[in-house]
Amino acid sequence: MTFINYAAKEINCKIVYYGPGLGGKTTNLQYIYSKTSPDAKGKMISLATETDRTLFFDFLPLDLGTIRGFTTRFHLYTVPGQVFYDASRKLILKGADGVIFVADSQEERMESNIESIRNLEDNLKQHGLDLTALPYALQFNKRDLANALPVEELYRVLNYKREPTFEAIAPNGKGVFDTLKSVAKQILVELRKR
Repeated sequence: MTFINYAAKEINCKIVYYGPGLGGKTTNLQYIYSKTSPDAKGKMISLATETDRTLFFDFLPLDLGTIRGFTTRFHLYTVPGQVFYDASRKLILKGADGVIFVADSQEERMESNIESIRNLEDNLKQHGLDLTALPYALQFNKRDLANALPVEELYRVLNYKREPTFEAIAPNGKGVFDTLKSVAKQILVELRKR
């Protein structure tokens, strides 16, 4: 749910990176953070538990233009990859204006991708959100690995609503900003309709 701060003349939007554990969600945010001007970003906050090194909640405000004189600020979050942390996933999804699903292209990770996308659907429904109506993009990460499935197969299994789809290699930034810009643009289109 978009939050409007009238005093600061800001529209705050939330984008959540979702997907299986170790698929590249955090790497996407780290790359974006490293390439964003210091005066255009806030602090990145990471929280890890004793039991799982991949549990990060990354927060990054990113300024992208104005709407009716209001600055648009995007807050980027990742969810923990493991379904074990479902309560945290649900909490982070609350109020999401857009979602980026980061799929792991490796053949042996396809079941994890499917499980995670089904979990995303279920958790959105519990917040009264529908993936078919939400700004959404699909990223096929780890395209540089030898065991990466063909894009056509990933698309056939994981594409949900003919959403924008991007190939990525998150550590070097390939496809990272394209994916983010796609969802940000979809959110801005929705905001301008209001």
